[in-house]
Amino acid sequence: MTPVEAPPSGRDRLPRSYLAWLAGVLASMLGDVVLYFALGWAASAHGGSVAALVLTAINLPRALFLLVGGAVGDRFGARRIMLIGDSVMIAVTVLLALVAFRWETATWVLGGAGLVIGVVDAFYLPASGSMPRRLVGAEKLPRALALRQTGGQVVALAGGSLGGLIVAAVGLPGAALFDAATFGIVLWVMVSVRPARQTAKAVVRAGAFREVADGLRVAWRDPVLRAALVLVAAAAGALLPVISLLVPLLARHRGWGPGAAGVVVAAQSLGVIGVAVLVAGRGGSGRPGRTAALGLIIGGCGTALLACASSPVVAAGGALVVGLGSGVFSTHVAPLVLATTPESHLSRLQALLTLVQSAALLVMNNALGNVAAVAGPALTLGVCAGAATLTGLGGLRSPRLRRAQPAR
Repeated sequence: MTPVEAPPSGRDRLPRSYLAWLAGVLASMLGDVVLYFALGWAASAHGGSVAALVLTAINLPRALFLLVGGAVGDRFGARRIMLIGDSVMIAVTVLLALVAFRWETATWVLGGAGLVIGVVDAFYLPASGSMPRRLVGAEKLPRALALRQTGGQVVALAGGSLGGLIVAAVGLPGAALFDAATFGIVLWVMVSVRPARQTAKAVVRAGAFREVADGLRVAWRDPVLRAALVLVAAAAGALLPVISLLVPLLARHRGWGPGAAGVVVAAQSLGVIGVAVLVAGRGGSGRPGRTAALGLIIGGCGTALLACASSPVVAAGGALVVGLGSGVFSTHVAPLVLATTPESHLSRLQALLTLVQSAALLVMNNALGNVAAVAGPALTLGVCAGAATLTGLGGLRSPRLRRAQPAR
């Protein structure tokens, strides 16, 4: 496989191994988006309760086993865990295609597939999240992660449409086989990619739960990591529900229709992609903690504009600002967390980062949905704007976070 060449910038060029790995991961991500669309579409035919059950089947085991998955990744090596995960998912998706072809979209088929995917994700996601640091080192993380975020946003935009086409043509079995093929691509890449940094040997061989507790202690005792995780929780709880939950509610409340809501959502994606492309090309700020906090404030201002929007055009402008703030935040907080994490704890801290995001989003989606039902989406957006802005201002007041360096 010939990876795409990095920009010809001499010593700043990203390693070919990282670009090859990223190409495989993005291919696999596209397959996942298609499969998740197919599972959701099949579940919706059984009603809302079954659709919710399938989502819970994926998210619950993922959340329950994430910290254990991170400890396993640090103990046995991220590359080995990814190789096993890719192999398991090829077998699972091929089996899903065969079962769905025989029994179609029975509830037990959808729920069982969701459970297996959630368990594998709990071990796979922390290992995958640690790979950029293992492949490029701390100093090039902002560009490497921004490039990954750009590709992820493009895949997310294209994956829904592709999923619709595949499901319409060949149904759930075809979507499962497509996902299996993309896992084959990333497995092929992982066989040839070997991280220069072999950190698994540095892990003390303790019990799995003691290693989980050790990862929590590392995050708590490091003031930069502790502050960064607070910002991540605030961003997940106050900014992520804005587009996925509150914009559709606002559009219905204002009578704009689905087309206008789609434009608003696309404006946010454009903001994120624009910032990610800029950071991928030019690198991140020399003060990533301070810049991440500023990103939260920018996102809060955009959310406030959304709350006051009386037309789709103004709402799209607010969503664009939300995307710019989200992009600034994510392209600086992610490399800061990875660069600050000890190499022996990379998978465990990535697992904790994912768990913090997932837990905050789970709680706030339900809380904000209930507030919007009582007080309306505009006031709920105002609450999100205030929470994001105040948390960003709090981050700027943290001396350790404000002065944090991009690499140590």
